[in-house]
Amino acid sequence: MARTGPIIIIDDDKDDRDLLAEVFASLEVINKLKFFESCTDAYTYLKTTRDKPFIIFSDINVPGMSGAELKRLINQDPALRRKSIPYIFLSTTTNHAAVLESYENLSQGFFSKPNDFKALVHMVEMILNYWKIARHPNADLL
Repeated sequence: MARTGPIIIIDDDKDDRDLLAEVFASLEVINKLKFFESCTDAYTYLKTTRDKPFIIFSDINVPGMSGAELKRLINQDPALRRKSIPYIFLSTTTNHAAVLESYENLSQGFFSKPNDFKALVHMVEMILNYWKIARHPNADLL
């Protein structure tokens, strides 16, 4: 995990992407933000980039390939799995089946998007701070 690498954000809703951009700006995050409207585009990026992403924030309900399907593909790809990029679901859904599926696919967290901007900022800040200090198998390799 490259703590200075880009932060991947996958969400098909432009308003949510804009809101997350505001959240990261308010936190003065220095990592480059890479936004994707589809999991297919994010997967292509992950397969072809030389970037070493810090973390992935993904909606679970994305048209076409879902966030859960993308996480499953990452798990099945030895090169991507070995990068151990933290995969966090950030979604409006509170459906128990979606939460269960995300953890069955070995996601590192599932969070419901709060309606309050300050609460969202606080949530994202806590997630980022956790991954900044967490021990990671690839911390010295990337």
